[in-house]
Amino acid sequence: MKEINKVLVCVDLSEFSRETIEAALALTRGQNTEILLFNVINSREVEAVKIVRPYLHEEYNVENFIKRVKEERQHLIEEMIKEHFLSDKAQMNILVRVGSPYRAILEAIETENIDLVVIACKGRSNLIGTLHGSNAEKVFRHSQVPVLSVRNRKRFGRNQ
Repeated sequence: MKEINKVLVCVDLSEFSRETIEAALALTRGQNTEILLFNVINSREVEAVKIVRPYLHEEYNVENFIKRVKEERQHLIEEMIKEHFLSDKAQMNILVRVGSPYRAILEAIETENIDLVVIACKGRSNLIGTLHGSNAEKVFRHSQVPVLSVRNRKRFGRNQ
């Protein structure tokens, strides 16, 4: 495996986001590695705004929605850093994009020159079942770089 200079950490602001960041930091501790905290505004949300737009106030448009959500998510991620990862803040950057989550991740791997992806095996939907059909599973199948799946030991441990 080549040297890891830049890690894409998928942060969906679910309960798993903090563990995902912790895993990336544990892997890169003591190295000069950039951690890119990556969040995607799902294009389905944007499409929903387009559908209801004619019924909303004139100032409420898709561009304003995207701008407001980007600022909100940027702020939430900054607060998470401040609360839990302040000593590691210097090596972290935040990027929020709009799109299909797995496609946006795959595009970011290319455009941001990513060496490793760290992603939770479950995200915001927290659906019961396997990864089949999920964004994480699609990233595993199509990523050109290694992908680390972060799992919560208590949640995924064997029942003994």
